[in-house]
Amino acid sequence: MYRSHNCGELRATNVNTEVTLSGWVQKSRDKGFIVWVDLRDRYGITQLVFDEERTSKELIEQAQNLGREYVIQVKGKVIERASKNPNIPTGDIEILVSELNILNEAMLPPFTIEDKTDGGEDLRMKYRYLDIRRNPVKNSLIFRHKVTQEVRNYLSKEGFIEVETPYLIKSTPEGARDFVVPSRMNAGQFYALPQSPQTFKQLLMVGGMDKYFQIVKCFRDEDLRADRQPEFTQIDCEMAFIEQEDILNAFEGLTRHLLKEVNGVEVEKFPRMLYDDAMRLYGNDKPDIRFGMQFGELNEVAQHKDFGVFNNAELVVGIAVPRGNSYTRKEIDKLIDWVKRPQIGALGMVYCRCNEDGTFKSSVDKFYDQDDLEKWAEVTDAKPGDLICVLSGDKNKVRTQLSALRMELAERLGLRNPKEFAPLWVMDFPLLEWDEETERYHAMHHPFTSPKPGQLELLKTDPGAVKANAYDLVLNGNEIGGGSIRIHDKETQSLMFDYLGFTPEEAKAQFGFLMDAFQYGAPPHGGLAFGLDRLVAILGGQETIRDFIAFPKNNSGRDVMIDAPAPIDDDQLNELSLKLNLKS
Repeated sequence: MYRSHNCGELRATNVNTEVTLSGWVQKSRDKGFIVWVDLRDRYGITQLVFDEERTSKELIEQAQNLGREYVIQVKGKVIERASKNPNIPTGDIEILVSELNILNEAMLPPFTIEDKTDGGEDLRMKYRYLDIRRNPVKNSLIFRHKVTQEVRNYLSKEGFIEVETPYLIKSTPEGARDFVVPSRMNAGQFYALPQSPQTFKQLLMVGGMDKYFQIVKCFRDEDLRADRQPEFTQIDCEMAFIEQEDILNAFEGLTRHLLKEVNGVEVEKFPRMLYDDAMRLYGNDKPDIRFGMQFGELNEVAQHKDFGVFNNAELVVGIAVPRGNSYTRKEIDKLIDWVKRPQIGALGMVYCRCNEDGTFKSSVDKFYDQDDLEKWAEVTDAKPGDLICVLSGDKNKVRTQLSALRMELAERLGLRNPKEFAPLWVMDFPLLEWDEETERYHAMHHPFTSPKPGQLELLKTDPGAVKANAYDLVLNGNEIGGGSIRIHDKETQSLMFDYLGFTPEEAKAQFGFLMDAFQYGAPPHGGLAFGLDRLVAILGGQETIRDFIAFPKNNSGRDVMIDAPAPIDDDQLNELSLKLNLKS
């Protein structure tokens, strides 16, 4: 028996108990006549003591030679600590060691295994198995486990059936780039790794499963960032014989359950917002509604004077920064520099101070009088003491720029409390979006999304105006889930493929199996998929997902720990009938 107890469970009630513990040496303190060793495992830390009055000389010498991260086993008696440590659960006791066995020696780690470590992110990712020993990462993985278990329990109680779907599937042209896998037995042919189980869950509905879920790996070969990985996990769900309202109610219930059980937070309201309103008021389709600063469109009150910057702009739009009039000119200049960075791309920023006495002072006083500026304040809902920040230019670009500024200001003002949760449904997305490069429409979500009822005929006259029967669930400014009511008949699906530029032959080659299935009695169906990695991070008070993934990849899609991806040898290439054509 390696241990009778773990390193986090012994208390004062265990005094005089003979115990066996195993774990890693966190650190040791050697006073010559007495040695203390902190022993760590997943459950906590227990202090060991080697005392020359009660311990043999050989055992003390053995303890003095222990290095950090040695794996050891000890036997001894639980005794009361003379100097208690209130910062750890085991702080009232220590173990008077009578036997010490070194199970494995360890090299000195490349960074300290502490909550606040001296290791940079690249170094810690290379030695991820050491990083996992640290409480922040360990606790994040345990937190993920708790969330996942709550998801499984809730959905199972609601009648959902967990079904696994294949990882080796057929490549399709929609969405992000596929990861492809060569087939040895079918030379010159390839599988693709699924970007989602979309078609399979629709086939499960055709198969009569009625309520399906799966916690599943998905793969997308796309540009990466802090909250994106090439392989990620979805809570994938689908339901048959439902309408949009059934989906929204079902997954509001799951989200409420998670917030209550995981975070102890009761959330009743799930506001609903149209996509067009989200873009108009917040500049993006996943607005953070924990705070205000809604956009005010200023064209009507700012384009009547001789200020060419505004007059020539498609959109003039501003936000009121709470108490922003306290900013110094230097601080405002830094904000202007911030929006002019290449990452944001604004050419500049106009500002207006809302003084406490009701007067206004702007950076364009040459062109606008007090009555004009008062109208700016009315449109942006600015109060005395606020600062109005105004951007102008191309409508889509300027909304994106002001959205970034709004989030940056909220961060600086402490308005994004990670312990406050504000869910939001965003509804009625465009069904199609125009791509300037390919000069054709693409599905905004995927080609199986149904148009809103009554809008099918509009596809023939104004495809860009058609709204999708689609919805996203947003939490604290992050999309945590998205889905739609699906097309479930062959005729409508064929029409959708036609508007997306597929020839009948291409549609048959890519999706013939689904079209065939629709001919055998497909029920009305729809669903939603949560991004588990992002959901867990937000519930855990973070917005980056890496610490909630056991073995993440870096921003180049590399696993620096195992050094992947990596070349394969010529024999493997020949076996797969592959020839490399690398461009220098």
